[in-house]
Amino acid sequence: MLIVLVTSPRVAPGLLSWPAWEALRSASAVLVPAGHPLLPALDEAGIGYQVAEGPPGFPGADGDVVWLPEPGADPPLPPGARLLRGSADLPGAHLLDLVTTMDRLRAECPWDARQTHQTLAPHLLEEPYEALEALESGDDAAFCEELGDVLLQVVFHARVAAERADGYTIDDVADGIVAKLVRRHPHVFGDVTVSGADEVYRNWDEIKREEKKERAERAGVPAGADSAADGPPSALDGVPFGQPALALAAQLQRRAARAGVPDELARLDEDPGLPGPDGLAAEIGHELFRLVTRAREAGRDPEMELRAAARRYRDLVRAWERSGFIESSFD
Repeated sequence: MLIVLVTSPRVAPGLLSWPAWEALRSASAVLVPAGHPLLPALDEAGIGYQVAEGPPGFPGADGDVVWLPEPGADPPLPPGARLLRGSADLPGAHLLDLVTTMDRLRAECPWDARQTHQTLAPHLLEEPYEALEALESGDDAAFCEELGDVLLQVVFHARVAAERADGYTIDDVADGIVAKLVRRHPHVFGDVTVSGADEVYRNWDEIKREEKKERAERAGVPAGADSAADGPPSALDGVPFGQPALALAAQLQRRAARAGVPDELARLDEDPGLPGPDGLAAEIGHELFRLVTRAREAGRDPEMELRAAARRYRDLVRAWERSGFIESSFD
């Protein structure tokens, strides 16, 4: 019988299943393409083989004949042949393909080779927004594709950083987030017991504050020195002000509420001790901020609600256009 033994290119050569090694040891002939990465392992195991680029042409041979296609190949089975998978990918193994592809692009593509963190920076904003738009459209295939574009930004930046003497690699990025997730989920990876998701959220914030305090102590700077006022630590430290204003207002309010800040402050009642803008601009800004408060109190995300309203308006405008109003307005 012909046994077609397929292997994964993402698994180290020689790491085969026991049935695969049994088939190789008991075969009357083993056929392997020249340069196959498994050849050194076969030599070390004392398994003889013949170099062949395709399946054998002698189906009448005594005993089993094992043919090893190139790793990753999934060739059609000849009549009467049996497929044996010698190694299989673990979940996430295909991320190695992305890392390898990015390495090659960085070395061989003129455009990819000249990119820097700065030139790539706009895509850190654009790609997540495109992924969000695909999610909102309900198109799963488009969302999957856009998530790939988001992932590419992480791998690309890590590849650029790896070229610096003081840089880091994609493995450092992965190690960092894994360590953070383990630290902040003691109810999963430790012996902490929680009553539900709300307590998980509170623990996360507390652990995050402790981490920030420890980093400041290691760096020899006062805790909270990176806050806006260079004063004591604030519940709002670390909120990125580069995000869209509606999302920014919502995050500030959520952070403040979890820290026990009175809800009355979110209504922006004027404090005579604090200077502030006046006039129509201030009135509009305060009203928008109050709407964010109203959305938060109702358990809604103001950014997502405004996006939903924008989509509804888009659909209304397109329906209006299709109805012929545009043509009649130019008559």
